[in-house]
Amino acid sequence: MQVTSFYVERGNRASQVALPCTAALLLVAISLPWWGESSWMHEFVEIACYFIFALMWNLLAGYGGMVSIGQQAFFGLGGYVMLLLGNFAGFNPFVAVPVAALVAGLVAWPVSKIAFRLQGGYFAIGTWVISEVFRLSFANLSAVGGGSGTSLTALRGINKATRESTTYWMALTCMVAAISLVYVFLRSKRGLALLAIRDNEVAAQSQGIDVARMKLAVYTVAAFGAGLAGALYFVGNLRISPDAAFSVNWSAFAIFMVVIGGIGRIEGPILGALIFWLLSKFLSSYGTWYLLGLGLLAIVITLYFKQGLWGYAQQRWGWSLFPTQRTLRQHEQLQKI
Repeated sequence: MQVTSFYVERGNRASQVALPCTAALLLVAISLPWWGESSWMHEFVEIACYFIFALMWNLLAGYGGMVSIGQQAFFGLGGYVMLLLGNFAGFNPFVAVPVAALVAGLVAWPVSKIAFRLQGGYFAIGTWVISEVFRLSFANLSAVGGGSGTSLTALRGINKATRESTTYWMALTCMVAAISLVYVFLRSKRGLALLAIRDNEVAAQSQGIDVARMKLAVYTVAAFGAGLAGALYFVGNLRISPDAAFSVNWSAFAIFMVVIGGIGRIEGPILGALIFWLLSKFLSSYGTWYLLGLGLLAIVITLYFKQGLWGYAQQRWGWSLFPTQRTLRQHEQLQKI
């Protein structure tokens, strides 16, 4: 007798192959400070900050449906809180990095009370206005250099090699932790609830999902991640200014990375951050032509690869390094009666 049974598949061959490869790459990355150049570590920290910020924007917009162009508010806040704790409160700046991210997450709660009054395009513009309020507020604080900014003096007693290797390891740890946490969250029931809210808030609420609470949680987590990226970035740069910390370019670059790589996919920000870093590394000297090239590339991708480069690869070849979807499969068994 032929009996048909079903099972839920959550992984694929690409993810199984990627696991040992990722472990090997991680071991190589951990050992980089002992054999690599200091410039390599600096470049990696920059890529990690780009990626974490883009990953959090993707979580907010790609998975949560909340398109923000003001996440630089929390990026800059993380950088400034780290500097204030290091220069004026006696904190070790490396210890101050996660504390600054936590502060950014806490500040997101009252900010959300204002932002969530807006919907759609008004929400996007409103978040940008909020970030400008942050920028102007810090530009008028003379204690942190006002509009011209100031330097991180708390690291003066630490030699360059120790500072660079510690910053590198922190960036690597934060990047791995960000990917892991987002991946675990998206594979959970709360991840499914977030996708339901993105697709239709009314329908999600009718199924018993607390929409307001879920949106607040995602907004807070995205702010925490943006603050973490900002604190890491300015620990590596050793100097901060309002125009650099709260520039709308941060959100523009995050949108570029996510759109190029693939929105609504964890792999999208990874690929997008690498492409963006390569373009900025080798083409930024061309000035306005470089920015024009970024815009043209984004237009081409959105026209011919609507789901991004990784989305195209996943659709065509089934590649998924971080599978979050559930697929119902069936297999047949023969039983003798």
